[in-house]
Amino acid sequence: MASIEKALNLIKQLPRVSLGNIRDLPGSRKPKKKQRSGTTRRKHGRGNKGQGQRNTLPRLGFEGGNTPFYLIIPKEPYYKGHAERRQYPPLSMLQLQRMIDLGRVDPEQPVDLATVCNTRLYHIDPAKKHFGINLTEEGADIFTARINIEVQWASELVIASIERNGGAITTRYFDPQCLHALANPLKFFQKSVPIPRCKLPPEDALEYYTSAKSRGYLADPEQVKQARLELAQKYGYELPNLSSDPLFDMLSLRKDTRQIFHGLEPGWVVNLKHRQILKPKDEEYQAFYRS
Repeated sequence: MASIEKALNLIKQLPRVSLGNIRDLPGSRKPKKKQRSGTTRRKHGRGNKGQGQRNTLPRLGFEGGNTPFYLIIPKEPYYKGHAERRQYPPLSMLQLQRMIDLGRVDPEQPVDLATVCNTRLYHIDPAKKHFGINLTEEGADIFTARINIEVQWASELVIASIERNGGAITTRYFDPQCLHALANPLKFFQKSVPIPRCKLPPEDALEYYTSAKSRGYLADPEQVKQARLELAQKYGYELPNLSSDPLFDMLSLRKDTRQIFHGLEPGWVVNLKHRQILKPKDEEYQAFYRS
């Protein structure tokens, strides 16, 4: 009995612990009070005064009143208007020969921008100022195909390499609207819209596409024949006789100045769903696309 009384006396001597004191015991979690200054609460984190609070930060390139670096560096005339220049993604003659050898391009049919883009090995993006094919000289010494090709830019050696094999080459300009159709013909035909008419080249490109030396599509055919003979004499090869060639009709085929697809006239509508070609009958409509 004595031991029980001692235990009760010890319990009575223990201090009483309130709920508030329990939170202060070691190991207990105490809620953290969020510290906020008066400036943060009233100024929404922008501080007192200054450019950050008033949203009057200087523009990009401002150097505290000093002359900016882009005004110190002198302008090079080579880069004048570089963002507006027409770009011609390159396609080498080696790549073209490889496309023909692999069957991606049929040499017995006229080859143009739409044919090359359909191989999915060459891409252009009119939004990036791409205006067509620049046929480069790489592989000119091993090029053996005889084709009728239409490109947008070609050098003298490229022209000689194609005509030496009995082929024909034409340089042709296309405006951005036509380039969108030629870059992806399937996507364009799925829209079932009229085929646009090609616009004439701008003033800075008119000289190139009217020159017989560059085989421009606006050049005089008689001058082109003379230029072909002069180029053969310069590079020392003999021009093949195309009139007796069985592929003469294909090699002599040229598009109209307003035409962008072979066999399809401007203003026609290609309906892939019903596999039909709708041709305009209104005379005023036809005259618009012929002009």
